[in-house]
Amino acid sequence: MAKKSERTRQRIVEAANRLFYHQGFHNTSFSDVVRAAEVPRGNIYYYFKTKDQILRAAIDYRLERIRSMLDGWNDSYRTPVERLQRFVCLLDDTAEALTLYGCPMGSLNTELGKTDLALQEQAAELFRLFEEWLTDQFAELGYAGRAHELAIRVMAIGQGISVMAHVHHDPTLLRRERQRLSRWIDQLADGSADCL
Repeated sequence: MAKKSERTRQRIVEAANRLFYHQGFHNTSFSDVVRAAEVPRGNIYYYFKTKDQILRAAIDYRLERIRSMLDGWNDSYRTPVERLQRFVCLLDDTAEALTLYGCPMGSLNTELGKTDLALQEQAAELFRLFEEWLTDQFAELGYAGRAHELAIRVMAIGQGISVMAHVHHDPTLLRRERQRLSRWIDQLADGSADCL
């Protein structure tokens, strides 16, 4: 069982992670995190001296969750097609949150890219993790020469449709694009795919 101090730190990180997604990094204050984590204000400084430190911990938390998810998919799905199909299902699985807040990775990277390039470089690792995993799937599917290009294309489509669903407050846009991507992956598998 985790020590009380570890649990408290984790509660702060999870609360900050939610707030940074829902409100944005710059719009979230120490006080917001204290309230959401339900810890005494003085306690937060024991774990984190600055908001940047909290963000770095939140990014590490997100990276850990993504790695765990991708490892689980690698274990649960036999073929790259099944794994790619599972990836595009994220558009359905997270449609409500994407419609309300946009993509957590995209919105964070966009916000930080305007003012905090060092922090944005760390946040970009969230994208790189997915890019590498997708590249591996496309290479295993038989597209080794184009695997990274296809990975970037899928990521770009997901980001674009997330923005549009958020702008229009319309989750059906995400579901339609998921269906389109799903058909395209099946066509890639049987060699009949056109360019997206």
